[in-house]
Amino acid sequence: MHSAIRKVVLAFLAVAAAAVSSPAAEKNTSATADHTKFEALKQAFTSGPEVTKACLACHTEASKQVMGSIHWTWKYEHPVTGQVLGKSEVINSFCGNVASNEPRCTSCHAGYGWTDMKAGPPQEETAVDCLICHDQSGQYTKIATAAGHVATGPAPVKGSTITGAKAWPVDLSKAAMSVGLPKAENCGQCHFYGGGGDNVKHGDLSSALFKPTKHVDVHMAKDGADMQCSTCHVSEAHKWSGSRYHVNAAGDITSKGHGAMPKPGERRDVATCESCHGKAPHEGPNPLLAIKLNDHTDRVACQTCHIPEFAKGGIATKTSWDWSTAGKMKDGKPYGEENYVQGDGRHMHTYLSTKGDFTWGEDVEPFYAWFNGQV
Repeated sequence: MHSAIRKVVLAFLAVAAAAVSSPAAEKNTSATADHTKFEALKQAFTSGPEVTKACLACHTEASKQVMGSIHWTWKYEHPVTGQVLGKSEVINSFCGNVASNEPRCTSCHAGYGWTDMKAGPPQEETAVDCLICHDQSGQYTKIATAAGHVATGPAPVKGSTITGAKAWPVDLSKAAMSVGLPKAENCGQCHFYGGGGDNVKHGDLSSALFKPTKHVDVHMAKDGADMQCSTCHVSEAHKWSGSRYHVNAAGDITSKGHGAMPKPGERRDVATCESCHGKAPHEGPNPLLAIKLNDHTDRVACQTCHIPEFAKGGIATKTSWDWSTAGKMKDGKPYGEENYVQGDGRHMHTYLSTKGDFTWGEDVEPFYAWFNGQV
């Protein structure tokens, strides 16, 4: 096989501008309910579970659906290999001492009160956090070390939020009356800050996606396709398409009886480029060139050509982490150094006594490797 088609990039979720046909962004249909008119949501809530109880009065099956999803269980049984995977099952090779700080990890769980990962998530239906995905008030967030709980007023709030910002008291009634379909601001509170900071772990998921330029993401930019995360990661019964554990290769999309490529918004196994663009996406004034490019789509991943770099938009990603250097002291006290300034001007830690040395990178060129569609 020619060497040019042996190179397949590690898949990243952020996508760069591509010279292919672009599907129009889906538009939300008009809401059929005005939640500001529901008396049950106008009360002075004192906790997240109280809000969920009010939601369940109408949305009776919502918690059961969420509890059956990987967002809740953090477990995934691979249908091909039989492996039991997921956040609660595999070794965390990035944050190496999760057991000592589980409430920090479970602060991004889609629920409230998971303090012991050995015992599994809570079983009460009111423990499901409806607002983390559906709040549109812009002021709902979780406390960083409170196992998914939120801070409520009026007393001053100490600590930080899951995004690293100084914590504030959340108006739960305002949040409950604002609910709508999930947007990037909802998904991003957890997914953009995985590993303890903005873009730290993933490299292609950062706060730059809240208001991205076309250079950062041609699909999510306002002057691009103006999509949301859920445009591609469609859901059914609170289960979202697009799994890192079972990422079907392009040729497998229609091999399980699904028929033709689903249209945007329709249920599909995975959120792949081909789900919208098809297997012959290249068009243009030169039909011979388009034919030749389309002849490669079964062997070369779309990302190989269309993601020339990641960690864009002035938000760096952590490119190495050396735990072996942790423990150094200055004058008998732990210390930190901030010797990297990223594109947006923020100074990033390059050493912490508690964690060791870090290196950072922006506009990082991905390296190329074989990928068979399975993790």
